[in-house]
Amino acid sequence: MDIGMVGLGRMGGNMARRLLRGGHRVHGFDPAAEPRDALAADGGHPAGSLETLVAALPAPRVLWMMVPAGAITDATVEALSALLSEGDVVVDGGNANYKDTLRRAEALRGKGIGYVDCGTSGGVWGLEQGYSLMVGGDDAVVARLRPLFEVLAPGKDQGWGHVGPVGAGHFTKMVHNGIEYGMMQAYAEGFSILQHKREFGFDLHQVAEIWRHGSVVRSWLLDLTADALAKNPGMEGISPWVNDSGEGRWTVQEAIDLDVPAPVIALSLISRLRSRDDDSYADRLLAAMRNEFGGHAIKRS
Repeated sequence: MDIGMVGLGRMGGNMARRLLRGGHRVHGFDPAAEPRDALAADGGHPAGSLETLVAALPAPRVLWMMVPAGAITDATVEALSALLSEGDVVVDGGNANYKDTLRRAEALRGKGIGYVDCGTSGGVWGLEQGYSLMVGGDDAVVARLRPLFEVLAPGKDQGWGHVGPVGAGHFTKMVHNGIEYGMMQAYAEGFSILQHKREFGFDLHQVAEIWRHGSVVRSWLLDLTADALAKNPGMEGISPWVNDSGEGRWTVQEAIDLDVPAPVIALSLISRLRSRDDDSYADRLLAAMRNEFGGHAIKRS
């Protein structure tokens, strides 16, 4: 198939390479010249603008976006809407809020342009191992794009699926990332307990390697944790500041809206937010309260 990839960054660039290796013809646009040059070196066809990209594709066209969620996605969809024709398809493979996806799909539907949301997981390892793809969209449109999903996924019938109508793909990816938050937090807390038990002198990398084989807590996240501990067991030079992509927040909000208790995911999100407050007013106030009611000593900064 011919496909136009919009966004050739860390994820989009590797996905373009995997598609090329699978025999597809990839045309790609990125505002930066370096990733366009990299696509050309891999046998792809770079374009210097969205207009050039769309013009290079045979109709009906398939455009796959790998751009940041929010305003950039909105601007890209709006620009493509003016360039595409009835029967063309736009795939959003980024981490969009499913409510935004529904809005964008509806805007394009009136022009006869299909919209598919593809929640994508795999990170920097996806090029070699394949991506987990959670696809939402109309049956006929998804069926037409099946050859792309089969190449991007770990196997033709493995690691990807059509999970429902438009919006379902990004909703599934949202929950996926919420679960990821909880799993990461549990690993981090467990290894922190081990690290603080000084008298046993645990080798945390050794423990991680033991757990990787045969343990009920083995997972790809544990594999990555073991790699990180091998490289830097003391976590030297790493600030205790944890970012979030927004999907954990969306998962917690959706759980509230649906009256579904999700304490682990909610607390893991709060822990990430807590990591960013290195001068916590709340903690200082707690210390002052303890001093007021119990005369407990205050540690001065």
